[in-house]
Amino acid sequence: MEGNGRIHLWFVANLYLGNEEYQDIIKKKSSNHYRYSEVWVTSSFNNIRVPTITALGNFDGIHLGHRQVIQPVLPPDLNPDQRWGDGKNSVPESIGEPPYSTVLTFSPHPQEFFSGKPRLLLSPLTEKIRQLAFLGVEQLVLLPFNQELSNLTPQAFVETILLDLLKCQKISIGEDFRFGYQRTGTAADLRAIAERFGIPVTLVPLHTHNQERISSSEIRAALESGQLERVNSLLGRSYTIQGQVIPGKQIGRTLGFPTANLEIPSEKFLPCSGVYCVWVWELMNLTTAWHQGDSFSIPYHTMATDGWERRPGVMNIGYRPTLGGTQQSIEVHLLDWTGDLYGKTLVLSLEKFLRPEQTLSSLPALQDQIAVDCHIARHFFSLSSR
Repeated sequence: MEGNGRIHLWFVANLYLGNEEYQDIIKKKSSNHYRYSEVWVTSSFNNIRVPTITALGNFDGIHLGHRQVIQPVLPPDLNPDQRWGDGKNSVPESIGEPPYSTVLTFSPHPQEFFSGKPRLLLSPLTEKIRQLAFLGVEQLVLLPFNQELSNLTPQAFVETILLDLLKCQKISIGEDFRFGYQRTGTAADLRAIAERFGIPVTLVPLHTHNQERISSSEIRAALESGQLERVNSLLGRSYTIQGQVIPGKQIGRTLGFPTANLEIPSEKFLPCSGVYCVWVWELMNLTTAWHQGDSFSIPYHTMATDGWERRPGVMNIGYRPTLGGTQQSIEVHLLDWTGDLYGKTLVLSLEKFLRPEQTLSSLPALQDQIAVDCHIARHFFSLSSR
């Protein structure tokens, strides 16, 4: 299999770095002290950092079950629960040498490849990188899923991909993992093959919540039905939406509730239409780009630039039926804050589902309802911050 370059990203994972701190890390990024400050992302076989300790899977959503699979390959001195929540923990003081803590996933998703239909994702690539960075993963390998890969036997997959390509020293998979031609390889098969080469394999039992299996499918179903509390429990974090602020019709401004309209990746899976309480962060765009061989580096974003703390807001997802809208939109009103956000990238952390979208009789009625939504949201955030 040829090593064709696709994506090569350098990502600073500490989400609260200011500009001076970032420049300091850029100067020192080659030292082991800062190994946690970056996630290396590549689909070029020539640019994989080896050796590796690797977790395998699609990991869409990075839910609690996924985290259990990733946990065994994280550097031993990192407790991911200390870094997952608000991201404010500092970079660890000491980081071990390689092997690199690696997640191997497939691009496109195998179901998308075989069906020929685009698949909506809980975590598009930009979000997946950010979520893996929270955990302390050092490398994300996007294995190009094509006919050649799908035709590999289980034995050939282990030897060609895991041993020759990734030079795995340890592997972690869920007990329901399937691989190889027509998914004939089981997790037990992978362990048996790898251990013949002296590579230990951790089989992680299916993770449950309230005696129900945690899965990306369950999370999608809960999002569609407005069960946000269940979604966030299964994820072990709040569901997020990331997008760039674009010009809108400014109707919210005329009503006294200016909103930021978001353009999001087309593959992002959205929850049901309605109104939500959200925390809002602005992402900082890092400006350094560089190339290596047939791959390229894309500057990534970190949260909360220049002291921009998270801010409470009210988000609406829907078609704006009161205004005669026909296209779905995502807009957020930041409570008690004004400023210019055009062109900025925001992350919305969904905390509470307030109500479904509804058609109101007039603009004054819409204005009154927005005021009620904001009042309820303020009360919610005042209680949650205690």
